[in-house]
Amino acid sequence: MLLSTDFYTRSDVTLVARELVGKVLFSNIDGKLTAGIITETEAYCGRDDKACHANNNLRTKRTDIMYQNGGLAYIYLCYGIHHLFNVVTNIQGLADAVLIRGLYPFEGIAEMKQRRKTSFDNLCNGPGKLTKALGITTHFNKTNLLEKTIWIEDHGIKIKPDELNISKRIGVEYAGEDADKLWRFYVDSVSL
Repeated sequence: MLLSTDFYTRSDVTLVARELVGKVLFSNIDGKLTAGIITETEAYCGRDDKACHANNNLRTKRTDIMYQNGGLAYIYLCYGIHHLFNVVTNIQGLADAVLIRGLYPFEGIAEMKQRRKTSFDNLCNGPGKLTKALGITTHFNKTNLLEKTIWIEDHGIKIKPDELNISKRIGVEYAGEDADKLWRFYVDSVSL
């Protein structure tokens, strides 16, 4: 079942990040359907989170998408190489987003392998790897996740509380004390 606007517009970005683990991210790019079960996320809040691009309500051309109503894609280029896929959350005017950091390949695996030129084991185990596997680039920034280009579905995969790992976010040491926020959520494996 396609996730609804109500799922994305909730005010607690960490709750959305937790609940995205186990959902299925789809892309239909150039007529190629690919999908993966979300295994890792990180939450970012535009208010009092130095790790967030919109910290302290910073509004730029790049971050403007984060201020829209939840349910849009925020895709940016990292280090000039990696396209990183985020889900905009919260209501219009409050900039929150969830970075999708890892997937378990689910559909279109042959296409993913061709795009990445790698084996199954390394296909989607990183935010830049999964976007390449799914064909997601900054061209799709601001995509509505309620349409069928890039979207997320609930397939009834249940993550038990003892299966969900919680830790600090990766690569945000510059954020001072905010680097210590336990806003990364991940599972070691998924059961279909």
